[in-house]
Amino acid sequence: MRFIDEARIQVEAGRGGNGCVSFRREKYVPRGGPDGGDGGKGGDVVLEATERKQTLLDFRYRRLYRAERGRHGMGKAMHGRGGKDLVLLVPVGTLVKDVETGEVLADLNRPGMRWVAARGGRGGRGNARFVTATRQAPRYAEEGEEGESRELLLELKLLADVGLVGLPNAGKSTLIAAVSAARPKIADYPFTTLVPNLGVVQHGDAPPFVMADIPGLIEGAHEGAGLGIRFLKHIERTKVLVHLVDAAAVAPDDPLAPYRTIEKELESYSDALGEKARIVALNKMDLVTDEAHRQRLLAAYRETGHPVVAVSALARRGLSDLLNALVRLLSEEVKGEE
Repeated sequence: MRFIDEARIQVEAGRGGNGCVSFRREKYVPRGGPDGGDGGKGGDVVLEATERKQTLLDFRYRRLYRAERGRHGMGKAMHGRGGKDLVLLVPVGTLVKDVETGEVLADLNRPGMRWVAARGGRGGRGNARFVTATRQAPRYAEEGEEGESRELLLELKLLADVGLVGLPNAGKSTLIAAVSAARPKIADYPFTTLVPNLGVVQHGDAPPFVMADIPGLIEGAHEGAGLGIRFLKHIERTKVLVHLVDAAAVAPDDPLAPYRTIEKELESYSDALGEKARIVALNKMDLVTDEAHRQRLLAAYRETGHPVVAVSALARRGLSDLLNALVRLLSEEVKGEE
């Protein structure tokens, strides 16, 4: 399945049915009063979040969505049937924006959450509604009102507790495969990951949490360089970040260079990303055989002020320490939200 995280759609609610002009005409009531019924209300267009969908792919093939119009009123005071609502299922985590203003209209971040995107028009009143003491036989009725119409931008932001960030080939896909049941494509070249991957992590007796593997960022990602700009939004909802660094590739004279590159992109994209709690994971530490260099790396990264863990995702070393640190940090973040 293709991963589509943006779509632009037009929604049109149903028009209300017209009211009816009618008079009773029965054998023994030749001059009966007005009995025109009301028109039915037009159907609404409703967006509903569901866990059954993981992508906005369906909305790439169809742009216009119309709800059913209301039926016209009829004689004998028969009201028209209301138009059926059109319910569009979207993935949990879908953000709805107005195309013209960019205003966020709805954040469908819970299963079953609904939002009325366009309201159906009111049905017109039949002539029976206009009878007064001085107007006994009105010969007019109302037309139904037009339904609302608007153009929407749908943006999917994945719901994950932990986001993995780092330069291409830092080992993010290998890590998520090692700690969860996710099976992303893994290879020894940059940009293997072209779409975000989600994995559920269960560690000890702690509550399970969702980890997202975000395609590698490069310098200038917040301005559109590489693939990063398309996926930075997916870590905006995360509680904690794991900044993965390829320890085997850092330059001895400037070990923090890869760290600074990614941190600059996160802060440039969003102040909130720059302020998120994070853990620095020095990956591929099994390839760093010089003990003095290992200690210099650990000392340099501890100066960032974030917890630092040495791991090897491929050899599955240090993963328990990383998960313990993540569980503690997630628990602190949850308590901070209460």
